[in-house]
Amino acid sequence: MKEPEIISYNGKSIYYMDFTDLKDEKVIKQIIIKSAEFIRSQPEGSVLSLTNLQGMHFNSTIKDLFSKFITGNKPYIKASAVVGLSGLQRIIYNGVMKITGRNIRSFDNINVAKDWLRSQ
Repeated sequence: MKEPEIISYNGKSIYYMDFTDLKDEKVIKQIIIKSAEFIRSQPEGSVLSLTNLQGMHFNSTIKDLFSKFITGNKPYIKASAVVGLSGLQRIIYNGVMKITGRNIRSFDNINVAKDWLRSQ
């Protein structure tokens, strides 16, 4: 399992979740649970988060996990970015954004995403 971590980028702390190439629902769920515990323990409106979904497997169960995760995190997030969305993932992502009412910015490049988060 790829452990979520806090990365420092130009003086800002960013909570980074790496789901790159994950296919196992149990592992994905473990990362989500661990991340929810951390994010929801932070002051409201304080967390900058970055999620890498490149090559990750999606299905309806995973979509539901992410929807609940994203909705529950809303009060604690200052800004969120996601990278690595493929064509099908982007369709699912757009649906999750509508369901959750969140505005998580999507980027093609992780460094551009970090720059955007740093500016928030």
